[in-house]
Amino acid sequence: MKEICIGGRGIGQGYSPFIIAEMSGNHNQSLERALEIVDGAAAAGAHAVKLQTYTADTLTLDVHEGDFFISDDQSLWKGESLHRLYQQAYTPWEWHGPIFERCMEKGILCFSTPFDETAVDFLESLDAPAYKIASFENIHLPLIRKAAATGKPLIISTGMATLAELDEAVRAAREAGCRELVLLKCTSSYPSTPEYSNIRTIPHLRELFNVEVGLSDHTMGVGVAVAAVALGASVIEKHFTLCRADGGVDSAFSLEPDDLRSLVVETERGWQALGVVSYGPSEKEKGCLKLRRSLFVASDMQEGDEFTSENLRIVRPGSGLPPKYYELLLGRRIKVAARKGTALDWNMI
Repeated sequence: MKEICIGGRGIGQGYSPFIIAEMSGNHNQSLERALEIVDGAAAAGAHAVKLQTYTADTLTLDVHEGDFFISDDQSLWKGESLHRLYQQAYTPWEWHGPIFERCMEKGILCFSTPFDETAVDFLESLDAPAYKIASFENIHLPLIRKAAATGKPLIISTGMATLAELDEAVRAAREAGCRELVLLKCTSSYPSTPEYSNIRTIPHLRELFNVEVGLSDHTMGVGVAVAAVALGASVIEKHFTLCRADGGVDSAFSLEPDDLRSLVVETERGWQALGVVSYGPSEKEKGCLKLRRSLFVASDMQEGDEFTSENLRIVRPGSGLPPKYYELLLGRRIKVAARKGTALDWNMI
């Protein structure tokens, strides 16, 4: 598996999880707010801010009825047409430059999800360090080929895709020149819930496609993300807003600054805890060996006295013989006088 590097930051099992703060439409059509979201993500410790590059007209048709109208009672966006929704959510292309610049000032990476080929060309003009293919676009093979042909690292969300469709997407990316590929396990419901996350898929994806794997997470909180790291996720993407109460198309399932800070800290702790297969005392534990139990003389003994349950005890500290010899020594005799509190050793038997 080729090591992946985005903007100088390594991604893989040897690095702490790469945390992406997805801005999406949480800027609420304010460039000032978009820049503040960048500031908040950087302050919380995220490694990258991700945008979405499209217009309503590149995504759908200006039709407000039938399949173009959202009537699903379970949808956050019921009562909107697709075109109106995307008009509310899109990030104006002229904002991308200032947002990229603010990210650079704050020492955080910035890249985007292109939704059509013209968006890839535009993002190339900004020297985007990577491309993300959204879960709804992972069957858009021409778009995948276009992004892959740039030679930049490619991140593809798997949401809704069958195994056959994922195979087609991965093949399309590789055949078009992609050498650094990440798949993100994703459940494309907004918000999602833990029981539908199925993150046991993460190690299966890694083995099946020989790629780095992460999680695009729409659940609330950070628990699912931390669990994903334990299963090998090297990238975590979460939607981010400054304040859910301010509203916005994605605010209901977005992290706030304190949440994002917790995500960064807890996923890194989870990654650190993985370590290696290890038995016996670690370097940190060696000092605690003395707190184990061992065999001690429990009352004053004279030379030749017999060990009994009264004068031989298994107690702390651990400087005597191991407790496993207790039954062996009962009935044996001590060959030297010993005071109460003497740690037992073989020279005394």
